[in-house]
Amino acid sequence: MNRHERPTRHEHVKPHAEIAEVWPRDGHVRLVGHIHGRPAEGDWRLQLTRRGRPGRPLDYPARVKGDRFEGELPIADLVPSDPAETDEWDIHLTDGEARLRAGRQLDDIHGKKKIMVFPEQRVRGLRVRPYYTVKDNLSLECRTGAAI
Repeated sequence: MNRHERPTRHEHVKPHAEIAEVWPRDGHVRLVGHIHGRPAEGDWRLQLTRRGRPGRPLDYPARVKGDRFEGELPIADLVPSDPAETDEWDIHLTDGEARLRAGRQLDDIHGKKKIMVFPEQRVRGLRVRPYYTVKDNLSLECRTGAAI
């Protein structure tokens, strides 16, 4: 960088799984993005961790080519054993060493939680909807009953 260039906002963003596309349909949530700030070699998996209960994560294959990744999360796996429960699942991309939070940090849209609203899907009485957190990370909200 020469003396006339300013550092961009992206140079200070920690490594993460940058989400480009979210496709909630047909009983799955399909995610497409790229690995930011870390070499993308190796075998990567999408990992879902239940907020407040990190002990039993769910994980699914992720296809990686270059720094681009793609994977699907089946919503039927999120049906709680307690039908009155409401769950939130955080999404990470992991290669066994690194655990990168999935989110959308590299655009200039702040406050995605209120701006980007995804449709919900229903399976066996469960309503599942992807959403962006206040920190622009991607999570899944799962509820039983009437409304999300």
